[in-house]
Amino acid sequence: MKFSEEFEARFAEMVPHYPTKRSALVPTLLYAQDEVGFLSDEVIAELAGRLDLTELEVRNVISYYSMLTTKPRGKFNLQVCTNISCLVRGGEEILQHCAKKLGVGHKGTTPDGLFTLEEVECIGACSWAPAAQVNYDFHENLTTEKMDRVLDKCLAQAQEQLQRIKSVDSLADTLSQRSEG
Repeated sequence: MKFSEEFEARFAEMVPHYPTKRSALVPTLLYAQDEVGFLSDEVIAELAGRLDLTELEVRNVISYYSMLTTKPRGKFNLQVCTNISCLVRGGEEILQHCAKKLGVGHKGTTPDGLFTLEEVECIGACSWAPAAQVNYDFHENLTTEKMDRVLDKCLAQAQEQLQRIKSVDSLADTLSQRSEG
């Protein structure tokens, strides 16, 4: 398994800061997931070897944390809290609204691969309920209208990135044509 130079630098910097290699597991899993998109069998085996753990030990940690996944997720992982504080302040309505708007249920991914919707027990924002998290960004005191703005912002961000990719592809085509001519 080959990771990016950035991942390798983070890993090399991080591991010595912990008393044992095992202690670096969760942040290493997060960095790997951010890079690869999910924690594949290959990633799990590689990290287990690097941290002197069994694959089962790594999988046990992955299964404990809702932010870690062994299945591909959408570009935007939307986690809506429905624990007690969020529930009594509208968390279930936010979840249902997102499910209807995105056309997917719990742990479902939209056909375009942009969104994965997940119901979670707690994201630690009880004082600002109802709350949701999109990737690493928290959104509190939500209403369906605020949630729509969050989703619209994600769509705009995805469209902007797609436009940049198209511009790069167009430039590459132009340069290729010039070098052929």
